[in-house]
Parts: sequence; structure tokens; C-alpha cells
Amino acid sequence: MIRRLLARLRGIRARLVLIISLVAVLATVGATGANYVTARRTVLAATQDQVMAKLRDDVDAIAPTLRMPPDVATLNQLVRSVPSAAVARYGSLSSDVRGSMGLVPPELVARVGAEQRLMFQRIDIGRPELVVGMPVMTVDTGFNRVPSGLEVYGLFSLSAEQQQISEFALNGWRTAAVAVPLAVVLAWLAAGAVLRPVRRLRDGARQLAHGRLSTRLPERGGDELAELARTFNESAASLEKSVGELRRMEADARRFVADVSHELRTPLAAMTAVTEVLDEEGARLQGDAATATRLVSEETRKLTRLVDDLIEISRFDNGRARMDRREADLGELIAASLRTRQWTERVEADLPPGIIAAVDARRFDVIVANLVGNALRHGEPPVRVRLSASGADAVVEVTDHGPGLPDDVLPHVFARFYKADTARSRSEGSGLGLSIAEKNAGLHGGTIEAGNDPGGGARFVLRVPGRW
Repeated sequence: MIRRLLARLRGIRARLVLIISLVAVLATVGATGANYVTARRTVLAATQDQVMAKLRDDVDAIAPTLRMPPDVATLNQLVRSVPSAAVARYGSLSSDVRGSMGLVPPELVARVGAEQRLMFQRIDIGRPELVVGMPVMTVDTGFNRVPSGLEVYGLFSLSAEQQQISEFALNGWRTAAVAVPLAVVLAWLAAGAVLRPVRRLRDGARQLAHGRLSTRLPERGGDELAELARTFNESAASLEKSVGELRRMEADARRFVADVSHELRTPLAAMTAVTEVLDEEGARLQGDAATATRLVSEETRKLTRLVDDLIEISRFDNGRARMDRREADLGELIAASLRTRQWTERVEADLPPGIIAAVDARRFDVIVANLVGNALRHGEPPVRVRLSASGADAVVEVTDHGPGLPDDVLPHVFARFYKADTARSRSEGSGLGLSIAEKNAGLHGGTIEAGNDPGGGARFVLRVPGRW
């Protein structure tokens, strides 16, 4: 369950949803932040402009009536006359009716004195405040506006504006809280819509892999996914045609081999009868006649064995191999196989009694004969056959003390007509013995494993279900 969940989290849909969700979050946060900054700047700018204009107009209206240079009383009169003023300053003198210069930031005082123009600064004294300072101008003898040395400062609360900005930010985050889950849902649905054709392609590929070559995908629309479906269908159609042609050719080849093998059996039977007669007369023949007689007899036996093997292989290919399974002592069957072929003197056998299995005696004999015959032909003595029980299986081990099987040969030992030594174009075997042995083992529900014995030489292990 956990592994499946982790696989889904690593899937394309999860990645698409994650990417789209991240984009949505970043876009929402960016838009909300930008709107917040813009709104804050706009609200504060509007308030600042309004407050500064009001202070300037009120001060300009009362300034001509003031007595210069002013004293503290005059400064107090100015503050009382200007509702938006908090404190007035002239040199070291300052008003004391509404506030004190302690509320005015020193840097603002320095900027107003240096630049002699209307200035502002936002401060926080437990609540947001806007401090505005301006110099009071007078007219000299040349009717030019010059600083009088008098400065007026106003203190205005920004609590309402701050609340308005906070409310705007809160609304932005509320919108984001709704937009992000909605984006995740839409991303999930969109990813599903995009991946649906990909899943169909995956399922189609699996069906092709299982041999259902008639599989086709629906072609909808004109986008890249529809083009991919069309390409898949074209490939599947081409593959179906090619595989059908190969299967037809393979069936024709198998039918040809089976037909030829059966047709050869009648003349081979006659040839075998003739060679038996020649074998009986061969002892009285001399010279080239005796050599020719032995050659014909040997080649006829090889041809007969090849035809028999081809017929057996054709039965496997056509699914016509029949089994006559009966319970038997495998040790007795193996001993009988060795006696029939007169191998008892050449093979060391360890065949304990009591190992019973349901086998087709003829096919089991073919397996043993092919494995032992292969060891005698291609290995070196001593060749050993050992029967044992392992769990629920009966195990037959055939080993020799030859050079063993090269690593590049092991994957092909059960292939038809495969010869480890390519320079050996002809041999006594047909090249089908091990393949037939493996097929017969499979019919018994068993297996044959090929390898090399740790002590040297090739090692073949037959396993069939047993009973004891």
C-alpha cells in the first residue's frame, strides 16, 4: 500500500499537480503582494497629499497676521488657529498648547531646515502616525518669498488607513486561500485529461506485449496526443502484419519439416532393413565394399535418429505431444535406460530405491538418454548419474569430468541445432537432443538446469515432482 502510494506520488500526475499548484501559489502570492504594495502606496499617498495640502493652506492663511519675530504666545496663537498643526517652532522657542517637539523626529526637523520645503515622515508610536513639517515663508523688500525661520509641524493618525490596508491584505489572502485549492483541483483534473491518452497508450503497449496485436487506440482531435495515438496504431498494424507473416512462415516451416520427416520414415524403414542385412554380410566383405557398408549403415542410423527427433519436435510445436503418466521407481527407470544402451560399464550410477514419481516412462527414458548421451559424447569419464530427493522434487544429476560449458554457451545449450564447437560441422547427435529433453521435462512439470560442476565438467540437473 505504501509502495503504491509512493509510486503515485512520483508519477507524472503528482508532478503536474505540484508544478501547477506551485505556479498558482507563486502567482497568487505575487499578485496579492503587488496589489498590497500598490494599494498601500495609493492610500498613503492620497492621505499624505490631503494632509499636507490642508496644513499648507491653513498656515499660509494665518502667516501674514503673525507678529515677527514670534514669541511663545505667538507660536501658541498659530497652533490654536491652525487645526492641523501640532507644534510650532522658531529657533529655540516652541509652542506648548498641543504637543512638543519631542514628538517630531530630529531627522525631519533637519530636512525641513535644510531644504526649506514641505516634508513628511511616517513614525510608529504604538500606532502609525504621519508627521508633516513645513517652513513659514515671508516676503522680503524685493517681494521674494524667503524663509522666516518659523516652522510648523502637524501630527496625523494613520490608524484608519492602516486598517484599510490590512483589510485589503486580508481579503487578498482570503482570495488566495480559495484560489490555491481551486487551482489544485483544476490541476488534478487537467492532469487526468492530459494523462488519459498516455494511460491508454500504456495499456495498449501492455496488450501488444501480451500478444494482442489487434489492439488499437482511439484517435481523437488533432493535437500531439492524437498524433501519438495514430503513430501507435500505425506501428501496431505494421507489427501485426509482420508478426502474422512470420507466424505463417513459421507454421509453413514446421509443417514442411513434419511432412518431410513423415515422408522420410517409409524409405528410411526400407533403408534400415537393407543396412541390417548389410551389417550381417559386412563381416564377409573386404576393402572398399566393407568400408562403404559400414558408412551407409552409420549414416542411415544418424538419419533415422534425426528424422525421429524432428518428428518429436514437430509434436511439441503443434501441441500434439501426449503423456502416459504412471507412478514408477525412477531409479529402476534410469537403470533400465542405461542397460538398454549398454552404458552401465561407462557410467557411475547412484540410484537409491523408493524415489517414486508419476512419469511417462518413454519420455523419461528420452530425457535420461539425451543427458547421459550428451555427457558421454562431449565430456570425459567418469560420467556420473545421481538420483536424490529434494523437498517435493526428485532430482537427477548428470555430471562429467570434461572441460565444462563455456559461459557464452550456457544460455544456448537447449537451443535447437546449437553446437558449442562451430568448427564441428557434423557429429553423432542431431543437435535436438537437449531441446527435446527440456520439452519433455516441461511436460512432466519439471525443469532442467545446465551448469558446471565445482569439481570440473558439465552438470545437468533434472527436477520433476515426486512422491515418497
